[in-house]
Amino acid sequence: MGAKAVATTPEAGTAQPSAAIEGAEPRQEHRPQSMWRRFASDRVALGSGIFLAIVVLAALLAPLLAPHDPFAGELSDMLKPMGSPGFILGTDGQGRDILSRLLYGTRLTLIIGVVGVAIGGTLGAFIGLFSTYYPALDKFFGRITDIMLSFPAILFGMALVAVTGPGVLSVILALAFATVPGVARISRSSGMVVIRQEYMEAGRAVGLRDGVLIWRYLTLNCISTIFVYLSLRFGQVILLGAVFSFLGLGAKPPAAELGMMASQGRDYLFMAPHVATIPSLAIFLIVLAFNLLSDSARDVLDPRLRQ
Repeated sequence: MGAKAVATTPEAGTAQPSAAIEGAEPRQEHRPQSMWRRFASDRVALGSGIFLAIVVLAALLAPLLAPHDPFAGELSDMLKPMGSPGFILGTDGQGRDILSRLLYGTRLTLIIGVVGVAIGGTLGAFIGLFSTYYPALDKFFGRITDIMLSFPAILFGMALVAVTGPGVLSVILALAFATVPGVARISRSSGMVVIRQEYMEAGRAVGLRDGVLIWRYLTLNCISTIFVYLSLRFGQVILLGAVFSFLGLGAKPPAAELGMMASQGRDYLFMAPHVATIPSLAIFLIVLAFNLLSDSARDVLDPRLRQ
């Protein structure tokens, strides 16, 4: 009778995860349509998505769309106002076309943000999920997270610059460092809910390896929550990266980056305000669009709001 009970438990454990997965598959097939309907019904989110799609496409096609060389200028063309012949958005203090530099600067700003969030999000999710699955590591990773939270991102960026010198790599590392603690805490709290589910116990009962349990059942059930947080965080990361460049900690001249362009335009704020206001406005619109879009993404992807 005892042997029969032992045999029944693995069977039930095996059926439960598969049943859960089979039950989830039809919902996954219909979920994209539901997601698109929700996005389409939210005009603000739809407008933000279209705007960001145009921005990303323009950044990717910057070499084709830029009317001038963004790194070369003529002193005879310096500080031309907006609407000047051949220079739609005018020129900067070195005679370089602002439109061309805006396209290239947007591309570099987005690359810095994406890479920083990707590195920080991956590392933070690793810390949070492994802390959940291996309780012995929880206290160790928890102290690391607390230490990282105790350092302001700008202070850490300055420390990196002191060691490695200003550059794109320093900004990416600082942005990743600023992203890790929040993702670690979100993934851990989400993982604590998943780890208590019956299908996790069933997976252990049938002898599934730790790697399979962590990836197939723990990570895949937490990934939507992590993605929602990262989408909310991305606009802040873009703004923080621009702040680093504005302070002179990011890309080096003559590279084009929105924060650095705004910083360089400070010297001409009264005689040619467009040199600083155009890249600043671009940063504002991009961050605002990401924030508005991430709010809609939270409503669509967060399981607790998917009623």
